[in-house]
Amino acid sequence: MDGRQARWDRHNEQRRQQILDAAIAVVEAAEPGAEFHVQQIADEAGLNRTVVYRHFSDRADLDRAIQAEILVHVTALLVPQVSLDGTVNEIIHRIISTYVDWAVEHPALHRLAEYDSTGGPGPLQNGIHQIAGVLVEILETVVGMLEVDLDDGERAAIDPLAYALVGAVFGAVRRWASREQREPSAAQLSDILSRSVWHLLDGHASRLGVDLDPDVPIEQLLGLAEAGAGAGEAVAE
Repeated sequence: MDGRQARWDRHNEQRRQQILDAAIAVVEAAEPGAEFHVQQIADEAGLNRTVVYRHFSDRADLDRAIQAEILVHVTALLVPQVSLDGTVNEIIHRIISTYVDWAVEHPALHRLAEYDSTGGPGPLQNGIHQIAGVLVEILETVVGMLEVDLDDGERAAIDPLAYALVGAVFGAVRRWASREQREPSAAQLSDILSRSVWHLLDGHASRLGVDLDPDVPIEQLLGLAEAGAGAGEAVAE
C-alpha cells in the first residue's frame, strides 16, 4: 500500500466516522423510536446525500453501522466498570447504575439499539457477550484466588451464569425503559437490580461454603483468603 492509498483510506475512515457521529446526533435530537432520514444525517454532517451512500451499501447497512456505533458507546462506558475495584456491593451497583443512567440519558439511542431491521436481536442484545465475557474472567479469577472447590460442571457453569446475570439486567432495564411510566425511579431500579444480583451470587457462594461480605473490598477479601490459605499450609507443615 503506497502513501496515497493510505491517505485515501484514512480519509474514508474519517468521513465514515463523521457520518456516524452526525447520525448519532440526529437520533439523539428526536423522540425515541422516531423515524429519521438519510438527508437529515447528510445535513448534520454537512455533506451531500450521495456522499453518505458512498460509504454504505444501502440504508440497512447504514442503520446497522449506527447501531454498532451505539454499542461502541455503551461498551466504552460499561467495560471499565467491570473490575475488582471496591466492595462487592459497590462493584455490582457501579455496573448496573452506569447502564441505567445511560439508558435514561440517551433514550432514543437505547431504543434504536434494541431492535434489528431483520427481525433478529438488536446490537444491544448481541453486545451482552462483550460485558459478560469480562465478567466471566473476573468470576474465574475470584474463584481461583478463593480456591473454591468446584467440580467440572460447576466450573463450566460460570460462563452461562455470567451471561444470565448480564442478560437479566439488560432485559429488566429494556422493559423498564419501554414503559410509559418509568417506575420505580432510575436510582431505585439500580438498587433493586443490584440487590437481586447480590442475592444470586451470595446464594451460590453460600452453597459452596464461601462467606462473602458485600461491604468489604474485594482485594481485602482475596487477601484474607490468601492469608488463611497460608496459615493452613503452615499448620500442615
